[in-house]
Amino acid sequence: MTNPRAERVKAVRALVGRTVRQRAGRFVVEGPQSVREAVLAADVHDVYVTVESAQRYPEIVGAARERRIRVHTGTVEVLDAMSPDGQQVVAVAALTAHTLDSVLAGAPRLVAVLAHVRDPGNAGTVVRAADAAGADAVVLTAQSVDLHNPKVVRSTAGSLFHLPVVTGTDLPSTVDALRAAGLTVLAADGAGVHDLDDLLDVAGHAPAGVPDLARPTAWVFGNEAWGLREEDRALADAVVRVPIRGRAESLNLSTAATVCLYASSRAQR
Repeated sequence: MTNPRAERVKAVRALVGRTVRQRAGRFVVEGPQSVREAVLAADVHDVYVTVESAQRYPEIVGAARERRIRVHTGTVEVLDAMSPDGQQVVAVAALTAHTLDSVLAGAPRLVAVLAHVRDPGNAGTVVRAADAAGADAVVLTAQSVDLHNPKVVRSTAGSLFHLPVVTGTDLPSTVDALRAAGLTVLAADGAGVHDLDDLLDVAGHAPAGVPDLARPTAWVFGNEAWGLREEDRALADAVVRVPIRGRAESLNLSTAATVCLYASSRAQR
């Protein structure tokens, strides 16, 4: 492939748009790390590389061909036209789709719920943190950023293809379903009554009225700017704050989520 203005190149580039993604049922995966994981675990239709990137990442090309995924070689100009952020490694995959019912059928012990989270980098980083902490799933409410936004996909660094991510849910019904499945629902908020460190101290033997991090838990995280609304906090079994020991006003969403998820992961070991 040598023409950066070819229709195929334009079609791949157009997948940055949500409407185009939904109409095509496909999304773009950019960069060697994400493409490597997608080829191993996702429904990938095509992989695009340059001669140089194919030599640099032979495992990607080898895995793609083993799974009978079409591998296309193009010039640097072609790959850059498809994705200026792809480092000359790009894939096109079918949109992922998971349901809350299927997640709950697996008896999850740790779930992250993102309510009204709009920043693509934050959403993707939380998916990556959830994967690293051993969470069973992530849920994005209908008011959150599109999971297949290219920046979200890049920010997951391949974790999007490691655990189910449910999208488009309603927060109240999601909380009800999680609680009915036996999970304690905790809202993470700076105004929380419970201190996360205190909960870790009593994990496994928490007194009555105190959340036990050793139990199956769903964490609810709110918007980057305003956090969780009062009515959203009221849905949870308890509201928990991450202690701030220095002079920082707060932690950003993805950092706070990472701290909370790892606290639960440690308590559940």
